[in-house]
Amino acid sequence: MTEILRLISSYRTRRPARISPFLDALFTRLARCARAEATATEERIWDVWMHHPHRAAARELDLATGDIAARRYDIAETRLTRLLRRAPEFAEAWHKRAALYYVLGRDAECLHDLGRTLALEPRHFGAMLHFFEIRRPADAAGAGMALAAARAIHPHLTIPD
Repeated sequence: MTEILRLISSYRTRRPARISPFLDALFTRLARCARAEATATEERIWDVWMHHPHRAAARELDLATGDIAARRYDIAETRLTRLLRRAPEFAEAWHKRAALYYVLGRDAECLHDLGRTLALEPRHFGAMLHFFEIRRPADAAGAGMALAAARAIHPHLTIPD
């Protein structure tokens, strides 16, 4: 937990594992754009995060995402675990598995994968939001810090109830 809070608090000073000038420009736009443009900019960020230089890795992530949506959780977990063994630098694969663990109520595993996500992509507002949701009941200060960081990156972020 402390490590994740350290990663969140230092997001401005750390560089992502996969450098992308295109992604940098999208984050700059997201921080400054009007609400009407935020959704399209956020979608483009997610598209970049889902991309991997090796098409097979991106395809595997797409399949796992579909498995999660179809509630084939065991298949999704197997795909994501296999993908992460082959591509441990793929931040969005860590995030997708964290999201799967979140849905399954496996908070300790979710937090581990959120930490890996944030270590690789410091600006991952989705990972910060998941951390906020998990920690909100037990750690108001830590959850609040995660939410503040996520909103600094994405001022128009929608917070689930």
